[in-house]
Amino acid sequence: MNPFGSLGRVLAGVSTMRRTLLLVSLLVLVAGSAAHGRTSALAQPVPAGAATFLVTGHGWGHGVGLSQYGAYGYAQKGFGYEKIVLHYFAGTELGAAPVSRVRVLLTSGANSLDIGSTADFKMRDGTGVVHTVTAGKYTLKPALKLVVDGQTTARALPGPLLFQPGAASLGLKHRYRGSIQIDVTAGKLRAINLVGLEQYLYGVVPSEMPFTWLPEALKAQAVVARSYALATRRTGAFDLYPDTRSQVYLGIEHEKPSTNAAVNATAGQVVLYEGEVAKTFFFSTSGGRTASAEDVFGEPVPYLVSVADPYDSISPHHDWGPLVFTGAKLAKVLKMKGRVVDLQPELNSSGRIKVLNVVGTKSTLAVQGADLRQRLGLRSTWFSVGVLSLTAPPQPIVYGGRGKLTGVARGLTETLLQRLDGDTWTPVGTVEADKDGGLTALVKPTVTTRYRLSSGKVTAESVRVPVAPLARFYPARRPDQLSGYVRPASLAGTTVLIQKQQGAAWPTVGQATVEANGDFLAKLQLTTGVYRVRVSSGHGFVVGFSPVLQVTTS
Repeated sequence: MNPFGSLGRVLAGVSTMRRTLLLVSLLVLVAGSAAHGRTSALAQPVPAGAATFLVTGHGWGHGVGLSQYGAYGYAQKGFGYEKIVLHYFAGTELGAAPVSRVRVLLTSGANSLDIGSTADFKMRDGTGVVHTVTAGKYTLKPALKLVVDGQTTARALPGPLLFQPGAASLGLKHRYRGSIQIDVTAGKLRAINLVGLEQYLYGVVPSEMPFTWLPEALKAQAVVARSYALATRRTGAFDLYPDTRSQVYLGIEHEKPSTNAAVNATAGQVVLYEGEVAKTFFFSTSGGRTASAEDVFGEPVPYLVSVADPYDSISPHHDWGPLVFTGAKLAKVLKMKGRVVDLQPELNSSGRIKVLNVVGTKSTLAVQGADLRQRLGLRSTWFSVGVLSLTAPPQPIVYGGRGKLTGVARGLTETLLQRLDGDTWTPVGTVEADKDGGLTALVKPTVTTRYRLSSGKVTAESVRVPVAPLARFYPARRPDQLSGYVRPASLAGTTVLIQKQQGAAWPTVGQATVEANGDFLAKLQLTTGVYRVRVSSGHGFVVGFSPVLQVTTS
């Protein structure tokens, strides 16, 4: 079934009283979503006019591994955390974690740090001596001076300093379980939290997934977070960052009973692939299918392949857009000269943008999908690009005649041509494009008119189609006058100029006024030469000229 209908249905309901557009050629549109098929670079027609781009996408995040909303959807369907986790990581199994403690970098490059506790605590200096520290908050600077052992003045202590909690937890920027080591690197302070793996996860899981979600989703997050922490441990002074460079870790204040319970229920469980802890990436929303590591990171990983994510549709980020970009805005963001006139995608095997070929008026740029996502602030690389572009006829249309609009309407399901009627944009009819997105429409405006393409609530930049009055001579029958007519007749009272060619110039040699019936009569002495009528602009018209008239006198 043709979703766009016949020409008769397209034009049905369009006012015939003031319709300025005649659609002569409506071609079949195949709306090529970039998410459903590979597009070759620069294979499609490039818009000639100013282009407006509609970016519509699916999901939020890099797309590799566990989809958090997808896991929540599985939990809503009654799946247990084991099945949820193993669905997203093909060929893996659950097993025991190889370590029980981690070192988390809390801060570095600091000039001073405030550390303390509401209860007395201990501190071991770099020589192994253990000191008692009275409850309170202390400001440390790179000299590592601290009041200890009941003394009244601070003294410098050999680093690193390992602060150990007493009856209450230690506080830095947040309160943390475990111990905190403070040392000096490059003249600045650094703080590292030495904490049990499970206690670390108490601060991670509610920071990465809403604590109100179903228990099985929270358990899946706990297993995945535990695995990711161990699989991505750094070597050197610390194992993990407290932010998205590893996982978000916000300490005791962010802990929740529901997420602590999820950590406890899965204690020590990690995802294993061939006996090794798997690098269990996770993200917010897949949009319906996850991406492979090879497509996103450039390296294949056996257990990080693209899988269906059927219950991810509960996410508010499952679908997003359209986001609208003009060619000028894209050129500015991408630091290209001129303006962008087309975007032509190449897809990877996961259906996401691998490379976007950005066609500009002065250059063409190939941008990696991940880079483009960052520069444009997109939620994912799974998106399609709709292009709306319209080009006006190269010359003004003479009243009563037709002109050809050309353009591109690619990746869109419906496109509407509109015209400006006074201060109001009036829909005229649906335009269908060919399989490559090219479109052609013949227009017959009665006055100078602006047209634009729209799709849904998005409208593209308009083009101006100028209309000139029609002016013609009647055959010259007397040596002292020239007559003719101007259309439309509504131009009665307009002054027309009779011009005679002299080289490249056209000086005025006579004039006349358009009568009520549209005729004019100019009194002048004719001589051999070439004449034309010039009708000035106004009343919705640009300057118009008649075809030339050759006059020969004896």
